[in-house]
Amino acid sequence: MTVRKNQAALTADEKRRFVAALLELKRSGRYDTFVTTHNAFIMSDTDSGDRVGHRSPSFLPWHRRFLIQFEQALQSVDPSVTLPYWDWTADRTTSSSLWAPDFLGGTGRARDGQVLDGAFARSGNRWTITVRVDGRDYLRRDLGAGGRQLPTRAEVDSVLAMETYDMAPWNSASDGFRNHLEGWRGVNLHNRVHVWVGGQMATGVSPNDPVFWMHHAFIDKLWADWQARHPRSAYLPAAGTPNVVDLHDTMRPWNDVTPADMLDHTPHYTFDTAA
Repeated sequence: MTVRKNQAALTADEKRRFVAALLELKRSGRYDTFVTTHNAFIMSDTDSGDRVGHRSPSFLPWHRRFLIQFEQALQSVDPSVTLPYWDWTADRTTSSSLWAPDFLGGTGRARDGQVLDGAFARSGNRWTITVRVDGRDYLRRDLGAGGRQLPTRAEVDSVLAMETYDMAPWNSASDGFRNHLEGWRGVNLHNRVHVWVGGQMATGVSPNDPVFWMHHAFIDKLWADWQARHPRSAYLPAAGTPNVVDLHDTMRPWNDVTPADMLDHTPHYTFDTAA
């Protein structure tokens, strides 16, 4: 069984294997297909139209399926690799271990945001940004720029306490757990982390930065934690809702999976710690 671990608990060998699998997916071109898919949905998901991956109830099951597919791609390279998660309530500074040269590398240089250390620096010619929103072909970050702060554990707990999964209008104006976790309302969890990292993470091509997967693995864990705390709180909406994915509707781009299929993560993986 796949066990997703806190990145802070990874051994040196686990870090090396994870990085090597990422680099091989990139070399083969498979990595960029995930970036392309994510950007397409960011661009097409709107508050007033059809929305699947973002600004909608299916934000969480969509990304759960997306991460499973990516994790399977990593395991096709190295079966021992699993997606680690980044608990940004605990590892919340630019000196945290995930930003070390032996893992993801650190922030970008001041003049252009270019990441200069680690396996994903442009200088190694192993991580050229090809799916991009501008002409720059190198990984960029601006960690914690402008005094920005990552969400705290207290803020996370305030969102986990919400009992209702989602509610009308089922978009970025909704109240409820999903939208507060996604970050369009309230304390802003998921979105704030993307902006804190900066660079490509603040755009639709955010999976260009490998930290995307670790961030979303933690978002997924928070959903699992919420499910454990509120076993009687169902995915909403159930049926008959225009422009969003109801419980038993299929999700693009796969068209063979529904939110109902994604409610239980345990057939696919577990986490090293429970809520």
